[in-house]
Amino acid sequence: MVLSKRVARFNKVATNRVLGKAAPRLPGLAMVVHQGRTSGRRYETPVNVFGGPDNYVIALTYGPDADWVRNVLAAGGCEIVSKGETIRLTDPRVVHDEARTDMPKRARFLLARFGVSDFLHLRRAD
Repeated sequence: MVLSKRVARFNKVATNRVLGKAAPRLPGLAMVVHQGRTSGRRYETPVNVFGGPDNYVIALTYGPDADWVRNVLAAGGCEIVSKGETIRLTDPRVVHDEARTDMPKRARFLLARFGVSDFLHLRRAD
């Protein structure tokens, strides 16, 4: 059970606008910068990001079919802004992991409560 479409719509309209200002500066959060598949428009989506400095994992709390995930997969990568730094990421792949092995222990508990078991793995492009 990932978060519902209703929650996603609310977050897109309300929460993301507030969190979007803080996400690039807070530890554990980042802003994914991606381009629309058909519109070509630039989008920014706040996410929880884990890992680094070369490998990054993002929990897919709305599932692997979220528009931003499909945009990143289609483009073959994205940028994230984290702690004031812009990082180019490449080689996106969705990984289904019921054990949440790539997550810190605290995050595993919360992700399990929400039924999140899909993750987007990316690596730093240098």
